[in-house]
Amino acid sequence: MESNAEAVTVAAAAAAAAAAGGYACGGGGGWETPKREECRIPATLPCPAAPRKAVPDFGKRRGPPKNGYFQPPDLEALFALAPRRQASSCA
Repeated sequence: MESNAEAVTVAAAAAAAAAAGGYACGGGGGWETPKREECRIPATLPCPAAPRKAVPDFGKRRGPPKNGYFQPPDLEALFALAPRRQASSCA
């Protein structure tokens, strides 16, 4: 249970709050939501538009590369067939 001193302190705090900003209820001793404009949650802003998709430029011609085209080593030597072995007559 509250002592008399605590009840007086709570009542004094409610009266001070009511005088400062009007947060306390008039006679109920409870608290209520502030109604002032600066205490309100601001209205939501509309969402920004979605980003635009980049337009592909398939018809754009490119110039040759600055360092030239890739020159592979002698590919014929890599893929040259090894000489076939003679078929042995293992039967």
